[in-house]
Amino acid sequence: MIVWINGAFGAGKTQTAFELHRRTVNSYVFDPENAGYYMQKNMPKGIRKDDFQHYPMWRETNYAMLKYLDENYDGLLIAPMTVVDPAYFQEMVGRLRDNGVVVHHFALCASEDVIRKRLRGRGERNNSWAEQQISRCAAGLADDIFQQHIDTDHSSIKENVERIAASANIELFPDRRGVVKQAYDRVLTQIRHIRL
Repeated sequence: MIVWINGAFGAGKTQTAFELHRRTVNSYVFDPENAGYYMQKNMPKGIRKDDFQHYPMWRETNYAMLKYLDENYDGLLIAPMTVVDPAYFQEMVGRLRDNGVVVHHFALCASEDVIRKRLRGRGERNNSWAEQQISRCAAGLADDIFQQHIDTDHSSIKENVERIAASANIELFPDRRGVVKQAYDRVLTQIRHIRL
């Protein structure tokens, strides 16, 4: 089974994915961005696209990897990735579903003000690339293909994880970490996912 966690940049996908991972027995966080960064790094500047999602091979690679992992890994796969183009979503998630893979999709939604605040909290500057994508992401995720939506304006990462688990019938470990350990885990996740 795959849980795809979607949402605008700054919506909390990575934190939610790793919190879900920490609270499940057998899970793996698969990051579709890694293939995109590899492609951009190994592409001559003259033919690079402004967004690696525009490469058909990025979509094909992620479909193939997730299909392979689903067939060979006996655990929960968690994929945090912003995809707001319905055609691109269909090429990966729709195709996986068409081929018998169980994919639960969740779009973490928040108001523009909340997303801007979260972006500042992770060190993004005013008018950063991620901030410039807020309206595009909100418009794209409004499409019915991106159901199930989770409003995160007033909910914690823990609450979002529990909603996802309940909807996808995933058993969670009780969270016995103290407040300090929870904060430490979130900071560590944020540091590990800084893209330079």
